[in-house]
Amino acid sequence: MVRIFDQGRILSIRNIVILLILPILLILLPGCGSRKSQSYSQFQISGFAQGTSYQISYYAGDAIISSKSIDQKFTELDSSLSIYKPYSLINQFNNSEKGIEMDEHLYKVVQRSLKIWKESDGVFDISILPIVEAWGFGVKRHSNQPSDEVINKALACSGSDKLHIRGRQLVKDIPCLRIDVNGIAQGYSVDVIADYIESQGVQNYLIEIGGEIRVKGRKQPGNQIMRIGIEQPSNDKDEEAVIQKIIEMKGGAITTSGNYRKYIQNGSKKLSHLMDPKTGRPIENEMISVTVRTANAMSADGYDNVLIGKDFEKAFAFLKKHKGLEAYFIYQDKNGTVRDTASAGFFK
Repeated sequence: MVRIFDQGRILSIRNIVILLILPILLILLPGCGSRKSQSYSQFQISGFAQGTSYQISYYAGDAIISSKSIDQKFTELDSSLSIYKPYSLINQFNNSEKGIEMDEHLYKVVQRSLKIWKESDGVFDISILPIVEAWGFGVKRHSNQPSDEVINKALACSGSDKLHIRGRQLVKDIPCLRIDVNGIAQGYSVDVIADYIESQGVQNYLIEIGGEIRVKGRKQPGNQIMRIGIEQPSNDKDEEAVIQKIIEMKGGAITTSGNYRKYIQNGSKKLSHLMDPKTGRPIENEMISVTVRTANAMSADGYDNVLIGKDFEKAFAFLKKHKGLEAYFIYQDKNGTVRDTASAGFFK
């Protein structure tokens, strides 16, 4: 969830009991620096796409990026990657017996997804759609907890070891295998928009889609560094935000995965929408949210799912093995207290 304030976007953290955790909020804060650029103005494009809001801020001499061109990019992406569009390429694959020929978007997303699947020992798995649907988090929503029989059937129809790239062909070993790239596609969409904006000669921008952010350059004409703030909100929605930390971003991406936004209420227990591909059941660990910072939004989006799917110690061990990947964790300790910590380079 993104809340827009006059001063920009805030990445929000709350150190209270897990059931009261609020969604992460992203805010661009006023920067520092005084060197002026020549003939630069700020231009903004905002709208609704991919089931969420988006905002683009860029700095240029003229308004060279149109909202129409951005809408065309989203239409192109949805036609390839959205399971909510019946005509999409990904749905053509899901409905096929053996597979299809991929376009550039599906190829790049599946290729990166399979790489992350291997690195994560199966924690991140795009073939999880049958499991997601069994728990009511697919296109057709429901709140019925699936039986063991339903879960086992879904598990039999999933597994990225049954998914293969052969040239431009995406091939599956079993007809019932279906994929869902929602865990990485929004980050990829941010990168596609960023690449398009750069192709038009823009070198200073901030792109945000549903809380996934990519930044390059500085705010103009003041040549200010773009900054993401971490706030600690209160229960009072009308109370002014208190900034806890500030991240200066000269470039790169930042995304978040949390287990508190979507859930099924099972008695007094909340079952996360984040699924364990190996058990076919909601992930149960001490993680509340993981925010990842790295060079591009597709990687950040994929790896934040990996880290939140692991126990805290294993997540930190994974992080140390991947140079250029930084993360901020919010988790419950053994006593039930909500704590936070970050890798050494996250705030640098």
